[in-house]
Amino acid sequence: MLGKASARGLVGLLLVALPVSLVGWLVIWPIISAVQRTVWRASPDGAGHFDLSSYVFFFSDAYSLNNLSLTLWTTSVCAALLLVVSLPIALYLRFAKGRLASYVQALAILPMFVPSVILAYALIRVLGPNGLIDLLLNAAGLPKLRTPYLTPWGPVIGLVWDNIPLTVLILLSGLGAVGNSAMEAARDVGANRRQRLWHIILPQITTSILVALSFAVLGIFSAFTLPYLLGPASPEMMGPYMQRTFRDLNDPVGAVTQAVVTFGFCIVFGLFYVRSVARNQGK
Repeated sequence: MLGKASARGLVGLLLVALPVSLVGWLVIWPIISAVQRTVWRASPDGAGHFDLSSYVFFFSDAYSLNNLSLTLWTTSVCAALLLVVSLPIALYLRFAKGRLASYVQALAILPMFVPSVILAYALIRVLGPNGLIDLLLNAAGLPKLRTPYLTPWGPVIGLVWDNIPLTVLILLSGLGAVGNSAMEAARDVGANRRQRLWHIILPQITTSILVALSFAVLGIFSAFTLPYLLGPASPEMMGPYMQRTFRDLNDPVGAVTQAVVTFGFCIVFGLFYVRSVARNQGK
């Protein structure tokens, strides 16, 4: 009996060995290498020395801090808007029936199949200067629209639209655990929609909300294409800032330092997610 258990344990270890090795090779080792590159500098004598000057510069440079602040602001606003937009859609798809619900689900998932470059170009043509909205307002004799293009709200619109499909699918998966019998029982005792949402639905999908927001936050914080094409040149989000530092300023150490700082904030979000999920499972 013990031999069979040991054999199953060995098979399990072999099955996870390859993915764990890939994670270590493609994720863990590059992180360690990046941190080492930014804190250990080569000396003329070849010995090397410990140096935190790149981090000191980052956290004392007003432009770098403005870029970090803009990234945090964009991530927070996008996460809040995603929850406000995606939760009603997921609730409707969970409890609605009929052909209209199928159409709504198809529209909600559509952004998943649209490349970010195409999305950015479409938003520019619709919301940009002399875009479709401007033309329609001009034809109706109304004032021009103050375009969000090349402002901090440009990436917000694009990133929210781009992340709706995954957020809706995760929330919809969590809503699958909400039983119809519980909803009917609450309705029978006189609970209105707000009470059913607050006391029955939300407590059962808290973990799904945390998972959805975590995926969204990690993706938005490190986004590049949409902030680069839709956002302002100054300040800029961390993704374009890293690329410009590496390519235009020819400062690879500075770019890697920005990447390590970005990864540090993502670790904070990840730890918050893991702690929250573990707490919910413990309850």
